Amino acid sequence: MKAVGGRTSDKGVAKSQPQTQPQSQVQVIARAAAILRALEDEAAGLSLGQIAQRVNLARSTVQRIVAALEAEKFLIAASPNGRVRLGPTILRLAASARTDFVAVARPYLTQLSRELKETVDLSVVKKDHLVFIDQVIGSQRLRTVSAVGETFPLHCTANGKAYLATLDNAAIAELLGTSFEPRTPRTLTRLDDLLRDLKSVRRSGVAIDREEHALGICAAGIVTRDPAGNIVAISVPVPAQRFYKHQRTIVARLLATKEALERHLLAEAA
Repeated sequence: MKAVGGRTSDKGVAKSQPQTQPQSQVQVIARAAAILRALEDEAAGLSLGQIAQRVNLARSTVQRIVAALEAEKFLIAASPNGRVRLGPTILRLAASARTDFVAVARPYLTQLSRELKETVDLSVVKKDHLVFIDQVIGSQRLRTVSAVGETFPLHCTANGKAYLATLDNAAIAELLGTSFEPRTPRTLTRLDDLLRDLKSVRRSGVAIDREEHALGICAAGIVTRDPAGNIVAISVPVPAQRFYKHQRTIVARLLATKEALERHLLAEAA
């Protein structure tokens, strides 16, 4: 009877392992990813207790995962008292992924710029602002140009509003507050006004800057995700007079570019 019971027990274990082991592994990966995200832009690092609070895990669990991440240099010590920050391995991988995505996206930006004869920008979100990481300059004599590496606010730019439209209203309020700096007389400076504008962005998938960041310049912007899941924005800034005249075409070509780029990324991931 014991032998039979043993065989039955062995079979039970064999059946359960394929289900429970992968689930456990996935959970550990998800928790490690949450810890890495919590440390993003925390140059001074965080303590284990701070990390545990942010990711809603027990301190002992955080300590175990952090130790494993430190062993692989994904995290390093930020202070003698136990604070940790992102390490060279994760930073190197992030830089590589961004460089690769810029290379993948550039032909699509170039094609869009060629079709519209306008400048096309690629940017990423850093907390409450945007950073331009690539640009294709348009062929028009009167055109808009911004330097790669330059930062822009979220509330009054097309690419910024496209990103904000992906968040819920509570997250937007937490990120930006309830009032914003006016850049021009057309800047939306109250949260309620911005949220009303974002409703139309969510419906259409395209955000419009109507001379809100700089007088005489409008823009259309969309967001998508890179292979690592980070949000990136593509925008087309245009002198206002020309933008209002060709807005429908600009929006249509921008959406077509987003669709083509996302199809390519899906094919690459398959």
